[in-house]
Amino acid sequence: MAGISDAMRDAVHQHAPTSLMGMQQRLFSFWFNSFIYNQIWEDPAVDLQALQLTSESRVLTIASGGCNVLNYLTANPAHITAIDLNPYHLSLTRLKLAAMKHLPDHAAFYDFFGYADRETNIAQYEQHIRPHLDTALDAFWQGRSIWGQKRIHMFRDGLYRHTRFGYFMRLLHWIARRTNYHPEKLLTAASLYEQKAIFKQHIAPFFDNKLVKFLGKLPVSVFSLGIPPQQYKAMKEQGNLIGQYRERVKRLACDTPIQDNYFAWQGFSHRYDHAKRRAIPAYLTAENYEAIRSQLGKVDTHLGSMIDFLEEQALHSYDRFVFLDAQDWMTDEVLTRLWTQIARVGKPGTRIIFRTAAAESPLETALPAELRNQFVYEAETSAQLFQQDRSAIYGGFHLYRKAG
Repeated sequence: MAGISDAMRDAVHQHAPTSLMGMQQRLFSFWFNSFIYNQIWEDPAVDLQALQLTSESRVLTIASGGCNVLNYLTANPAHITAIDLNPYHLSLTRLKLAAMKHLPDHAAFYDFFGYADRETNIAQYEQHIRPHLDTALDAFWQGRSIWGQKRIHMFRDGLYRHTRFGYFMRLLHWIARRTNYHPEKLLTAASLYEQKAIFKQHIAPFFDNKLVKFLGKLPVSVFSLGIPPQQYKAMKEQGNLIGQYRERVKRLACDTPIQDNYFAWQGFSHRYDHAKRRAIPAYLTAENYEAIRSQLGKVDTHLGSMIDFLEEQALHSYDRFVFLDAQDWMTDEVLTRLWTQIARVGKPGTRIIFRTAAAESPLETALPAELRNQFVYEAETSAQLFQQDRSAIYGGFHLYRKAG
């Protein structure tokens, strides 16, 4: 396991190590220093509506698993910078970029990141990808997991099953089968009516299971979903954690046709719809393959802190920002530092999007008035886009514009 970076410590360790929150934060940073999720859980269709990318847009985004870095290229922006505190997620992003560039065709790329469990993937990696990797990235993928397997072998054994998120979801599926619930039946539904019926029969009652209730209240359980202690605290303050989980899974299961929702396919089966290939991310589709591949040179990647990176950038050098849910980790002081840099680096009209565990945007109370007044909160649009988000795992979606 790669060591915890200084940037991650600075971002997560905000309380004294002897306090309960401080201990949870240190446990989270240890837990988060791994593959948490190998598919990003922010809906790029919603992001692209909010960002309104043009051929002149310069995007700064948190990399996560790299899916949306590639998805955003379908809108032909001028440039994308992907940055992350997590070396595992950034290494996955860099591998996706290298694989799309060097694998021979779309079929090989889909085998690698669509199926992500083909025996042939390792030979394809050795022949087409590995010769082009820098020493550090090659060493990462040749490194060993906690189970003793080379990390690159995840693409032979099932990438989407071998993550913190994947292990936790497999445990929940195991409990479901032992209690005679079958949430995977949702994938056979032919209509929203059938989806709601299957949810009512096989998914909603699952949240009344005593073991599930117990697991749902454990901090380490939500850490496996990428939720840090600060986010967990915000959700607890909203009351009835199990009720929140049930409601969000209901949105995932019932609000969008299953034929088009690749988030639901991952949540309920750890895979995509390989037969019809409608419920797959845009970057995996055959029709987007060549267009994305031709734009890979627009992307650069960095390991480290978003704030540290922004402090080194020129005035008005970016005009689109994607923060995922990272601001739920931040204190008011850190948020102020971040948005001070956005105000400096962002051009007039800059668009900023992020998600939160709770419904409310933290900026409305966190930022000093003088700084807050430099941005316009698109509250109505944010609420509308939140309802359209197919992943359904967050409490809020937020769009801000820089005034002027």
